[in-house]
Parts: sequence; C-alpha cells; structure tokens
Amino acid sequence: MPSVKLADGDLNYLLEGPAGAPVLVLSNSLGTDLHMWDAQIPAFSEHFRVLRYDTRGHGGSSVTDGPYNIEQLGRDVLALLDALNIAKACFCGLSMGGLIGQWLAINAPERIERLVLCNTAAKIGDESVWNPRIETVLAGGAQAMRDLRDASIARWFTADFAQAQPGKVEPIVGMLAQTSPQGYAANCAAVRDADFREQLTAIQAPTLVVCGAADPVTTTEHGRFMQERIRGAELVELHAAHLSNVEAGEHFTRRVLDFLRA
Repeated sequence: MPSVKLADGDLNYLLEGPAGAPVLVLSNSLGTDLHMWDAQIPAFSEHFRVLRYDTRGHGGSSVTDGPYNIEQLGRDVLALLDALNIAKACFCGLSMGGLIGQWLAINAPERIERLVLCNTAAKIGDESVWNPRIETVLAGGAQAMRDLRDASIARWFTADFAQAQPGKVEPIVGMLAQTSPQGYAANCAAVRDADFREQLTAIQAPTLVVCGAADPVTTTEHGRFMQERIRGAELVELHAAHLSNVEAGEHFTRRVLDFLRA
C-alpha cells in the first residue's frame, strides 16, 4: 500500500474511486485499521474519491514514540491531504476517528466540507478508564492485546450480532489483536486527553452524528450532546453497538451517503 512520509514516520493509506470525484476521508477507531471500512467502499467509491488511512500507531502506519494527542493525529490528516494535493474533503470518523474529525472541524475548518461523527463523543471516558488500560497493555504486550480483543467483542457488537455474524466480527476484532501494544497505548492517551465539550459550537461544517442504540461506550446521549451544540447538526440512531458501520452495514452506508450527497 502507498504511504506518505511524515516528519517522524509513515502514514499508510488507500485512495479509491473516480479521480475527479470529491474526496471523502475515512478515519478508523482505536484498535482497528483502514479495513474496518471495507463494507462501505463499494458504495462510497461510486460517488467519492475515498481516502482511508491507518491512524499513527495502527496497521501499516508507523508506531512512533507516545503518548500521542488528538492535535498530532489531526495534523497527520492535514499532512496526508497536503501530500496528495487535496484542498478540501468530507470527513467521516468513528470513535477515535470522530475525535480527530472534531479537532479538524474546529481547527482547520477550511479543509472540511461535510463532517460525519460516528459512535463518538466530545469526551470519551476519563483517566479511571484509560490509565489502567494503558498500563495493562504496556505490561502485557501482545498477550494483553489478545485479551483485549475478547473483551472488546461485547463493547463493539451486540450479542445477537456477534453470535449470528462471526464472519463479520472476527476480522474486525482480529485487527485489535494485531495492533501494536505501544501504538495502542499511545492512542489511548490521545483519546483520554481529548475534550471538545467547550469547543463544539465552533464547528461550522454541516454535520451528521451517528449513534448506536446499544453502544455502551459512546451513547446516544453523548451524540445528542454534540448535536445540540453543533449548529444545524443531524442525528441518526442505528440498531448497533459501538461499531455501527459494521453492524448496521447497509443502513449505515445509505444514511451517511444520503447526508454526504445532500
């Protein structure tokens, strides 16, 4: 896969779809990689030049020294856009990717055409959630990532979906098991420290907030908080847990496309 050279490493990416089409950037969740969006690519790439990438510390991108912060991850996206001569793009991010989207819309509004914030919040958890996880992963290494994989199934998917669709669940949780412990921990710190609750009103881009009705991590209430503070934002609630793009599949894809093409 191609990559863009940053000042301190490489950012792995894929660019698919018609050359002249508007650009849509897809940003992965914590512990996954750009393949978490595979189900969306056929439909999205009919209408958009789709740019998906592995967030620093994930997949084929460099695992640089941590901890990271959301500004750093947002600036990685700007560096990627600059390297590919993309002046402006739509942006769709899930969970950690949604935090990156909020940072971009607040701090680089001229680069964001339309914004989709999926299964995310203005603030996700606190130190009591993230610090023990960081310590466990750094101490336990690859085995800790495998243990985290098993624990994450219940957070990422409803029990019914996990039981009925192992062929869709296993590749996604397998990404978590393969994620670098150092990269994962460094990104956990970025999520822990991100807090946009007081800055949401600065977002001017047309925004869609996507929630999972059964999401135990970033609830519909978290989504409504963002919607109420982002002028004109729309909210849609899907039957899903934390990874709504996987569990809600076609419904997710259709709803996001309708918004992006409005």
